[in-house]
Amino acid sequence: MKSDNVEKSSPIKEFWRKFKKQRLAMVAGGFVLLLVIIAILGPIITPYSSVEPDYANVLQGASLDHLAGTDAYGRDIFSRILEGTRISLTVGATSVLLGAVIGTILGLISAFYGKWLDSIIMRTCDVLFAFPGILLAIGIIAILGPGLVNVVIAISIFSIPNFARIVRSSALSTKSSVYVEATRSIGARNRRIIWKHIFPGTVSSIIVNFTMRLGTAILTAASLSFLGLGAQPPSPEWGAMLSSGRDYLSTAPHVTFYPGLAIFLTVLAFNLLGDGLRDTLDPKITD
Repeated sequence: MKSDNVEKSSPIKEFWRKFKKQRLAMVAGGFVLLLVIIAILGPIITPYSSVEPDYANVLQGASLDHLAGTDAYGRDIFSRILEGTRISLTVGATSVLLGAVIGTILGLISAFYGKWLDSIIMRTCDVLFAFPGILLAIGIIAILGPGLVNVVIAISIFSIPNFARIVRSSALSTKSSVYVEATRSIGARNRRIIWKHIFPGTVSSIIVNFTMRLGTAILTAASLSFLGLGAQPPSPEWGAMLSSGRDYLSTAPHVTFYPGLAIFLTVLAFNLLGDGLRDTLDPKITD
């Protein structure tokens, strides 16, 4: 009887019990894990160099030697996609992490202190929300200049208001709880109340939003590289690969098909994983 109570009280076991019922999310999580492994082992497992040209095998279709064919320079597309996984995941994770950290801090400050601070932070978020994410990113890069570092900055900036709004909403409900009021009444410092008592109540929302924003960030980074504002040739970034292959759509469609498929599957996997995490972590959903 005692072991049953311990098992029920374990948050990790309870999370896993609910999450494993989300079949699509489980598959998506396995695919994301595979992407992470590829990103780590990319240079080791690629059968060919991702940047060295091979003019004897230009625009070859898929074969046993080249599983996804070759591009206009004879480079193996499969090897470039594998190495591009590291770039796409790094850009996406770094940009969303920066946006999450800054947005979380602003959301907590806005919810806890309220009044004029809340008004300033939320009205600033409203201004950023007025611009579509990709247009805001293009405007930022037009000021900062092209390059992956500036892509990370641009994506993180338009991720901030999203996290700030979500964290503020969760923090407001937690702020009015009895245990927070009790902590305040015994003279606890504001910093301790925010980080020890209010912040933990927002973690589940942050995790879900972080996972789902990763797909958006990867898609935005690929779009910017496609427009020539992100990764520059000969980088094997997926969006840059799409851009370099658009001149061969009629003669060698595989040059754009496989990078496009990689982007599609990755974004889909993160969205499905985010949906599964949301259903698992939402206390309103019971089983």
